[in-house]
Amino acid sequence: MVDDVRWLSVEEQWSWRAYLRATRELDAALDRDLQCSGVSLPEYELLSMLSEADGSRLRMSTLAELIVQSRSRVTHTAARLEQRGWVRRTPAPDDRRGVVLELTDEGRAAIERFAVVHVRSVRRHLVDVLSPTQFHALGEAMQAVRVAYAADPTTPDRPAAPC
Repeated sequence: MVDDVRWLSVEEQWSWRAYLRATRELDAALDRDLQCSGVSLPEYELLSMLSEADGSRLRMSTLAELIVQSRSRVTHTAARLEQRGWVRRTPAPDDRRGVVLELTDEGRAAIERFAVVHVRSVRRHLVDVLSPTQFHALGEAMQAVRVAYAADPTTPDRPAAPC
């Protein structure tokens, strides 16, 4: 079993570890900058997706897929945002079992404030650190990873995914 493993080369291991550390540090930095404004990165991402959706509303299940979060985590995040008056939950009109999350006017004003902080943070911690060529290559590389992940039958949360 171990004989068929393609171990990482020294260079591959260096790149892999640099990726892991940088993505964790980047997430922490983006979250920290938003926390200073009163919102977490996961909360901001949820609000952002709603602000870009038709009618500023999405099914909770669709939202969970967009932000790559479990449905239960999205439910908890939505509950916090609903307490602040930034979103409202309503039954889905086409399926009463489903729930639609809608951005309120207060939520729209909040996301507009937070977007300024977030964009500055993304620029400071990522975009302006890389050359335009590096940033474009990063986008292409991550898109290739996403495409491969979506096409892989062993991707978690797929009905036929073997262990």
